[in-house]
Amino acid sequence: MPDFDPCRSFRKLAYNNALANHRLHMACALLQPGEFDAPRVSFFPSIKATLNHILTVDWFYVDALEGGTLGPRAWAVEEPCPDIATLAAAQKSVDARLVTLADALSPQKLASTVEIHRGERIQRERMEDAFNHLFQHQTHHRGQVHAMLAGTSVKPPQLDEFIVADDARFRGDEIAALGWSEEKLML
Repeated sequence: MPDFDPCRSFRKLAYNNALANHRLHMACALLQPGEFDAPRVSFFPSIKATLNHILTVDWFYVDALEGGTLGPRAWAVEEPCPDIATLAAAQKSVDARLVTLADALSPQKLASTVEIHRGERIQRERMEDAFNHLFQHQTHHRGQVHAMLAGTSVKPPQLDEFIVADDARFRGDEIAALGWSEEKLML
């Protein structure tokens, strides 16, 4: 049996996050004209607004996890991406940064303190808690988009699987599109 690696879960969560975003964006790319920004009932008023919120908050937290000082400037423009193609590209970029961070984790790094620039103050959190908060935020709002898709012409994609070995047969094309390998996901 392999040794327990406390960082493995964070790596898998980062990859799972990118896979879920990829699936959601692929579905949103199939929306009919007007559906992406149509008013909907949710915390944010549209699929476009919700996906832009996920993106800007990811910019905020990933920057903090990298040691940056972007802070609230991350959401200075509430909806920086006007369409799904622009948004998907921007999200893919920040997802890759998050995967890179997760791939480089060590137990010591996870226990270190992250400074999160909140404008008027600096929030200090354990890195593992900042990661967990970010993953919870992403999952929460992706679920809202998933529910909003149910009211469109596009079937909501599968988002509730986790990256387990038995599900490899369902994700081969997506893993290839993301430039990953099953071996990498199972580390």
